[in-house]
Amino acid sequence: MHPFFQDLKQGSEKLGLSLSDDALNLLLKYQDALVLWNKAFNLTAIRDPKEMLVKHLLDSLSILKDLPQGRLLDVGTGGGMPGMIIALCQPERECVLLDSNGKKIRFLKQFIADLKLKNVIAVQTRVENEDTINELGQFDVITSRAFASLLDFIAAARPYMHDKSVIAAMKGLIPEDELTQVAEFKHQIIELSVPRLDEQRHLILLHR
Repeated sequence: MHPFFQDLKQGSEKLGLSLSDDALNLLLKYQDALVLWNKAFNLTAIRDPKEMLVKHLLDSLSILKDLPQGRLLDVGTGGGMPGMIIALCQPERECVLLDSNGKKIRFLKQFIADLKLKNVIAVQTRVENEDTINELGQFDVITSRAFASLLDFIAAARPYMHDKSVIAAMKGLIPEDELTQVAEFKHQIIELSVPRLDEQRHLILLHR
């Protein structure tokens, strides 16, 4: 058994999730790969696996039960958070992970190939690239935890949206000022509680 298996199982249960042992083991394989590649490619500033478990895996898992269904785009996915973690837990959901950083996308493509994952692809491109927008089409859910500004995220997501698309923004503090500037969107704010993380976390769902 993986040394972090019980920690991940207990943490995910505290988040109200009942993940299968297979899903938990996939998540730990992903973290192990991230730790290994991180030594050479600097994919994330967090180097300690115990800290990764909390700040990457559990933090990303915290949005899972509140995410709307459907085809998902993760903008600025970096090393795959939260998009890869969603894809591993929900194999029925089609996920596209998008980032302009070649090293990070190379890592994700290798991991996808090694595990023969069928529901997720990684694309190296800038989010505003016209060819990418035309090629990838529209998504039901667009998520990110990479954007400092909610307004920047909305601007990036807009070309990928249809009338019923939902933006799912992972934030620390609630950006009250920015929410007043996006009156075209109805919003729902969900307070998240990540086990062993003593920081504020919120999921902001925006839809037309």
